[in-house]
Amino acid sequence: TWCGPCRMQAPILDQLAEEVHEDDLKICKMDVDENPNTARQFGIMSIPTLLFKKDGQVVKQVAGVHTKAQLKEIIAELS
Repeated sequence: TWCGPCRMQAPILDQLAEEVHEDDLKICKMDVDENPNTARQFGIMSIPTLLFKKDGQVVKQVAGVHTKAQLKEIIAELS
């Protein structure tokens, strides 16, 4: 993808997916250029944007690049 910050965030998400083994945690990536309707549906205005869903509902949305530690903290707070 053309988005520099997204390219920075991607390997962090990959590492997190390998390290965090919770049954109810699923890490997915989506290219908003290929899925503009989905991006619009979730109100994504900047990229990268991370959505955290619980029981099928978005419970937190953050934009920008986040460290692995920051993401682990968010996951812990939502667990």
